[in-house]
Amino acid sequence: MTETAQKRCDFNTSELKVELDLTFPGTIAAIEPVVQRVMGTIGRMACAIGKEHAIEVAVYEALANAVRHGCHEDPSCEVQVSVACDPERGLLIIVRDPGPGFDPASLPSPVTAENLMRAHGRGVFLINQLMDEVRFERNGTEVWMHKR
Repeated sequence: MTETAQKRCDFNTSELKVELDLTFPGTIAAIEPVVQRVMGTIGRMACAIGKEHAIEVAVYEALANAVRHGCHEDPSCEVQVSVACDPERGLLIIVRDPGPGFDPASLPSPVTAENLMRAHGRGVFLINQLMDEVRFERNGTEVWMHKR
């Protein structure tokens, strides 16, 4: 675990004003419009100026994982995304899915020789690299992404 990943987010969600809280069907087609809405909200909040590209990629990966693995691309399942900003503590994005969850520590490293050419398996790695802190809660069905 890297030093960045060990830092704990001091957000108490009851203290935050959630700027965006939406639910969408668990389909691949729904991901891009939701990412654009999240990024529009982040832009209006001016909470992560100059960090938008990293956030956009992390949000896309988190939503794609929720749709693919949590919902199994079933439109009757729903994914929830919440966005909050605090000028002193930064940006918090939470993605929730209805799936059974997973253990992030059990994921194979995508940077080892045997996994470099795999078509999948880089989402969680990218999210961890792009955000300042990432936490998996509720057995992995909820990902908290923090950017200062």
